[in-house]
Amino acid sequence: MKILTIVGARPQFIKAAAVSRVLRERFQEVLVHTGQHYDGNMSQVFFDELEIPRPDVNLGIGSGGHGAQTGAMLAAIEAILLKEKPHRVLVYGDTNSTLAGALAAVKLHVPVAHVEAGLRSFNRRMPEEINRILTDHVADLLFCPSETAVANLAAEGITRGVHPVGDVMHEALMHAVAMAERKSGILDRLHLVPGGYALATIHRAENTDDSVRLAHLVETLREVSLRMPVIFPVHPRTRVQLQAGGGGAGSSAGGDLRMIDPVGYLDMVRLEGGASVILTDSGGIQKEAYWLRVPCVTLRAETEWVETVQQGWNALAGGDRDLILRGALARVRPADGPDAYRGSGSVERLVQALGGDRAP
Repeated sequence: MKILTIVGARPQFIKAAAVSRVLRERFQEVLVHTGQHYDGNMSQVFFDELEIPRPDVNLGIGSGGHGAQTGAMLAAIEAILLKEKPHRVLVYGDTNSTLAGALAAVKLHVPVAHVEAGLRSFNRRMPEEINRILTDHVADLLFCPSETAVANLAAEGITRGVHPVGDVMHEALMHAVAMAERKSGILDRLHLVPGGYALATIHRAENTDDSVRLAHLVETLREVSLRMPVIFPVHPRTRVQLQAGGGGAGSSAGGDLRMIDPVGYLDMVRLEGGASVILTDSGGIQKEAYWLRVPCVTLRAETEWVETVQQGWNALAGGDRDLILRGALARVRPADGPDAYRGSGSVERLVQALGGDRAP
């Protein structure tokens, strides 16, 4: 069986690192990189560090508005599908690459499998929410990371082809943690002590496209940095917005807010694992914080990963300064509980379901 896998952004590279290793033992895989993330620190470094197979095709689409970017991907992926004639298309997550791959495939009557199906923020102002809803409704195999995701699909009338395989990102993370302990020297380079700093990331459109909100978030990070260093790897889109708004300079004097370039995945995992608290609007990093047992403050009003909140490892703060500061400085560590995402064995369950086997 030939499977055409479509990736385009950092979280998809990480998941593909775990899945492709097992997938290629049993099937033929054609890996297509749309080029949605094209900066070297957001793309190539992940393929190098995580030993992901080199893409068979790199479409080089790059950045752009949602319509232009998705349309360009749709046309380019359609041409690849006509050439490769795969038995199935595999897409991950909730990006424009995900939606373009799913639409191109279903219009050519190629079955679609969606990894990370059923997630909902219930905020349709988020482009990611639209992408995942539409992808779920055209997919015939839906790989859910949690029982909540299964229930979300059932509420929308989707019950066939649903497989609660667990979250494949767990296996990618655990593999990377072992590698990072051997290879990453970022804590030494930044003169950081484990447990003595906060880690922050901001990249969602709701936070970056509003210059006032972005400046407010950065100013709040500066306030946190009065108590401990805050390491802030700045996403390329966020940096452009900060520069357009004057660099995000706020009124707080002093502090230790370090805006650095994006780092590779091994360095990022090392930074996450050593942090006292993580402040982020990234869904993937919320989960990584949960598995690494690092308290997380989410810079959004909602999350698709509700289990991280229910178990006490994640606090939703949105843009509320007081909630962010309270969450960052309290750093409450709840008692350990069972993994809500069945991480162990998730890749094997997914690959079995792809081959028509009943996943355990």
